[in-house]
Amino acid sequence: MFYIWQRKGWPHFKWQTERLLNSLSQARLLQGKLLSKIRSLGLDISQESRSDILVEETVKTAAIEGVRLDEEAVRSSVARKLGLPTAGLRPPDRNAEGLIDVLLNATTNYKKPLTTRRLKSWQAALFPTGYSGLTKIRTGEWRGKERMRVVSGRMGREKVHFEAPPDNKVAYEMKKFIAWWDKEAKGLDGLLRAAIAHFYFVTIHPFEDGNGRIARALTDMALAQDEKMPKRYYSLSSRIMAERKAYYDILEKVQKGTLDITDWLVWFLNCYTRAINDSKVAISKSLQKAAFWQKNAQTILNKNQQKVINRLLDAGLGGFVGGLTTRKYVSIAKVSRATAYRDITDLVNKKILVQHKTKGRSVYYEVVFPH
Repeated sequence: MFYIWQRKGWPHFKWQTERLLNSLSQARLLQGKLLSKIRSLGLDISQESRSDILVEETVKTAAIEGVRLDEEAVRSSVARKLGLPTAGLRPPDRNAEGLIDVLLNATTNYKKPLTTRRLKSWQAALFPTGYSGLTKIRTGEWRGKERMRVVSGRMGREKVHFEAPPDNKVAYEMKKFIAWWDKEAKGLDGLLRAAIAHFYFVTIHPFEDGNGRIARALTDMALAQDEKMPKRYYSLSSRIMAERKAYYDILEKVQKGTLDITDWLVWFLNCYTRAINDSKVAISKSLQKAAFWQKNAQTILNKNQQKVINRLLDAGLGGFVGGLTTRKYVSIAKVSRATAYRDITDLVNKKILVQHKTKGRSVYYEVVFPH
């Protein structure tokens, strides 16, 4: 069996244009509508909306590779890096800090050239201790002499899904990749360029660990270059995580095939389209949060109140199931029942919350959103 990088003509990929037309047209149509909506609403100035998407992208791009990050701690890290209020949030997640830096560097500085040094610094940022879990790995350098394989299954019955080019070819392959990114790919449609860059990089698999996260950061960078916007308003990684098995299946299929990567490109474009559709919910939530804090910018709240209100806002217009209760306030803010009652009463008086009564004697509260 041959892997794609062993084929004559690698890495000169081919595709069937007629099979891409519908998927590419649909992706472009939805992308245009989204960007038009963002600009018309002035959402591009909202750091809140940027924060929500970055938190989602950070958590999900790590989860694709089986790395679990605490969402609230990631939110704290993102808020600190974007200069947003951190009152009531958990301490930053040091395991996520490097990944957030990589994602921000890739998109905020999308105009800067892609270099070997930049890629190596991204990988080093993902593993600040030099360890991946309990395993010591090479950081800030191309991978070493061990064979790089993607395998699954228990020991003795492993299934090899993919084998990357040998280590003595990595430097040469990455030199060609960067040249492709900088010159050859400039004439391609931007979405196709992002799709090919993702596949091309992850097939070379130049690092001992973190290749998938860096491939997705490169994809975000290519998309930022295509849209000429440093801020992301959809999370492709979130959609890939939702389709994780299909993602790995299509990669394996095409990496074991010929230089015709049409199947990968069609899958990527359709996944991108679904990510754009998913973003409607995230943007709607961001608009609600931005409008709420704009209306209440001069209202003084303590740290516990800010924490609980942020949790309610993150839940969207519907809020918590069953609404906010004194018991839930105690659980979230880690305060006494008396303090919770006092804080809630203050929020009602300030018209931040509104009280509702159930058929019984209990009450619950919801956020008052601007009309």
